[in-house]
Amino acid sequence: MNTSFTSTQTQAPSGSVQAMEWEERYGAHNYHPLPVVLDHASGIEVFDMEGKRYFDFLSAYSAVNQGHCHPRIITAMTEQAKRLTLTSRAFYNSKLGAFEKMICELLGYDKVLVMNSGAEANETALKLARKWAYKVKGIEKDKARIVAVSNNFHGRTLGVISASTEADSTEGFGPFLPGYDIIPYNNVDALEASLKNPDVCAFWFEPIQGEAGVIMPDPGYLKEIRILCDRYNVLMMADEVQTGMCRTGTMMACDHEQVRPDVLILGKALSGGTMPVSAVLADDAIMLCIQPGEHGSTFGGNPLACAVGMASIQVLVDENLADNAHRMGKIFRSRMEEIKTRTGMVRAVRGKGLLNAIDIDPIGSFSAWDICVEMMGNGLLAKPTRRDTIRFAPPLIITESQLLECCHIIEQSILKFS
Repeated sequence: MNTSFTSTQTQAPSGSVQAMEWEERYGAHNYHPLPVVLDHASGIEVFDMEGKRYFDFLSAYSAVNQGHCHPRIITAMTEQAKRLTLTSRAFYNSKLGAFEKMICELLGYDKVLVMNSGAEANETALKLARKWAYKVKGIEKDKARIVAVSNNFHGRTLGVISASTEADSTEGFGPFLPGYDIIPYNNVDALEASLKNPDVCAFWFEPIQGEAGVIMPDPGYLKEIRILCDRYNVLMMADEVQTGMCRTGTMMACDHEQVRPDVLILGKALSGGTMPVSAVLADDAIMLCIQPGEHGSTFGGNPLACAVGMASIQVLVDENLADNAHRMGKIFRSRMEEIKTRTGMVRAVRGKGLLNAIDIDPIGSFSAWDICVEMMGNGLLAKPTRRDTIRFAPPLIITESQLLECCHIIEQSILKFS
């Protein structure tokens, strides 16, 4: 093993080609990124190492709802970093309680458990549901079951992928965690049939399935979930890691049907894209099932994350980003429908707020990836979620003039393949 280094070995690469070569040589190959190396950003714009500007229509999978490097969030982060970054939960810190109070009062829950990544938040919710199953619902030890839906995406941990139906997530990673029942998404009859099992403790779902291609449920689906979970004494457990924090035009996607989950799972935009911050919210009867020593995280609830979280939430509220997402989303889908009619190359347009997708109807051998590469060349960054599906999720601060400029880039890129 070579443990000697020179100063030049740790310097940043001199250009995009070198950066990509180093990632290919020294990094794990668990991602397939577009061939662009981003170096700095502001608002809805990102820049590569050579200074070329791009509009960001991925927002780090909705982690950058407030825009890149929002000055209020960066100020909160840097000021707190000068004071105290980490204590662990072995001690109290001066920021955690304030953050907990803010998010609980904003979203209407008794308690919050703060973690780091969205996957950790989902794992926390799974453990919380099982604890509640045994301590409150009275399910026999080790018999609790959690109902999930097909084509879900909640993260990459073993506990999470044990409920996945995607081969890319599961192939070669077994054996899997038992205790899941998988039903079709957006199917009320299947849901009721599964909840009749007295060993079921929770229904775990995304209000809109993001990674599956921005798959929308029928109107009233969320209300039916709430009704059935109440009827069968089952926890309604909503993963809003991607759909929450104003992305779909309301603070939470569940708010579109005035539905309050029993367990709310958040992440991504809780930090405005600066660091991992996630949270699970529930009322006392659920949250207090977990006692000291039964769950935790070294970094969860650290003062730096809490300072960033409070600033990030305040930006969402003060800048009315839910309303802007609602208005801009309507304009975006209208323009995509025009492109669909004009080009004949778009099969479907769907979404809510600024979480949207198009299905392309390819002519020949090209795919959504090819269109995304073309858009990249024209100054807009998006990523396929399936061979024929492209997701569009810009920062929520986008203006109408910026949005229309981006729609023009999307149209011209699609027409390249006509």
